[in-house]
Amino acid sequence: MKPMTKTRVRTLGVMAGLLAVNAAVVAIATRRAERRNPPRGRFVRVMGLRLHVVEAGPPDAPAVLLLHGNGAMTQDMAASGLIARLARTHRVICLDRPGFGWSDRPRRPLPPEAQAELAGDLLRLLGIDRAVVVGHSWGTLVALALAVQAPTLVAGLVLVGGYYVPTRRLDVWLVSGPAWPVLGALMRHTISPVIGALIARPFVRRLFAPRPVAPAFRAGFPIGMALRPEQLRAVAEESVAMIPAARRLRRRYGEIACPVTVLAAGGDRLVEHFQGTRLVEALPNATLRIVPGVGHMMHYEPQVADAIAAAAAALAPPIPPLVVKAPEAPDLETAPPTRAGAAAE
Repeated sequence: MKPMTKTRVRTLGVMAGLLAVNAAVVAIATRRAERRNPPRGRFVRVMGLRLHVVEAGPPDAPAVLLLHGNGAMTQDMAASGLIARLARTHRVICLDRPGFGWSDRPRRPLPPEAQAELAGDLLRLLGIDRAVVVGHSWGTLVALALAVQAPTLVAGLVLVGGYYVPTRRLDVWLVSGPAWPVLGALMRHTISPVIGALIARPFVRRLFAPRPVAPAFRAGFPIGMALRPEQLRAVAEESVAMIPAARRLRRRYGEIACPVTVLAAGGDRLVEHFQGTRLVEALPNATLRIVPGVGHMMHYEPQVADAIAAAAAALAPPIPPLVVKAPEAPDLETAPPTRAGAAAE
């Protein structure tokens, strides 16, 4: 062998060794993150997938389904206080969407339409025949798809910081690597978690800007869980799917008859400022509220959480009153007749 070839072989061997060590470190970090963040809810099997579901609030109250954004999980909704706020007056169903938190994700991609089908089946399995659906960020696409596919199941929508109309977005392609065949598997088990850890802090600051990062997020959101290989795959797949999904759903917005409340962040640095306006223009029964001075993670602001809860309460279907039937009076006409002179006998 030529000296140059030997050098190349040696270099490839060193690289393979480094990748193997990197993969081992990622595996250890994944197990540590999962030990520190055990499931908080229960598991429900829907269409062959095991979904992690957190429930709160009175079981007989109007139901609200919470759908988190890309890269998040139930801990996001819990840390923001939104679950606790809604649970005062609602039965809250918050699930880890497929591939996030503790929920399974199949090998095939899951567009919003497929996730909406899962969410609808979940509600039915839980005995819920009508619910208000609250979606944040990517979760708004699932909420919209559910309203299109199962209109009798959706009493209303509350959409927060969503992406609704297709635009040119370079950033979604920059994070698509872990979804690539073969190479993507290598990336998400080796270098992608490392890169994710390096950019996590500046990315989180961007999500909250112009506001500072909420202390509740720092304390309650497990970054380590978000950097696991399978969750990185889910993030990448949903990033790739976002623009085509908005393009497909946009054609059907006019079919959504339920009332819709759209909350947009005036200072959002992740989603274009016109997204909410374009959606409201396309929906037959929608209102838009732009909240100034907040960023994409606007649901961490107490006043926004209150606004979400108020909107959900306004859209919730009324609970039928409990009707208690009065005891029936005895039917005197059916009493046996008294024979004349019976008392004298």
